[in-house]
Amino acid sequence: MSAVTHRALTSRLATYSAASLFALNYRLAPEHPFPAALEDALAAYRALVANGTAASHIVVAGDSAGGGLALALLVALRDAGDTLPAAAVLFSPWTDLAATGQSIVTNNASDALFFGSWVAQTARHYLGHAPATNPLASPVYADLRGLPPLLIQVSGSEVLLDDSRRVAEHAQLCNVDVTLQIWPDQPHGWQIFAPILPEARAALRDAGAFIRTRLG
Repeated sequence: MSAVTHRALTSRLATYSAASLFALNYRLAPEHPFPAALEDALAAYRALVANGTAASHIVVAGDSAGGGLALALLVALRDAGDTLPAAAVLFSPWTDLAATGQSIVTNNASDALFFGSWVAQTARHYLGHAPATNPLASPVYADLRGLPPLLIQVSGSEVLLDDSRRVAEHAQLCNVDVTLQIWPDQPHGWQIFAPILPEARAALRDAGAFIRTRLG
């Protein structure tokens, strides 16, 4: 996963949101386990701000593991006292590396890409020696108070559905402005298929409208 592999998604998101784009090539597991990716995301965000981009003009976004990373970035920034970005967009975010959501089981047969049993196995490559419930690795366990508005898009048929649903429920309890869109019958991270999938383009248009609103 890189800025190159996700160009079909990021380029359209930038177009639909009428915004400039910065796509980060963060270090990847298993060669670079947690917290390497989070450290890279923090460094990139702080560099953007230090170089003159106001935090209020930044929206962070990510899909799958990158979606979980984007949410963890918000938590880490808040805890460190940094000024938070205007909003975040999370596409099918992977937020529970302990794999405790019910959809891991209930959507095992309907997920077009993953088996539920793969989730916890794959998580070990990212976690290294960190516990699966570390809130900066699995932000479903994080305190979400004070975070900026969130848009979450997830498929109703994927095993990671509850990774989104539980974050949205927690965010609401923490008085965070959160919009959860559950799209029917889509594969995990379907937005990346925008060149060939109308539903992907529609989802990205919705995300773009959300970003335009938050950036004013």
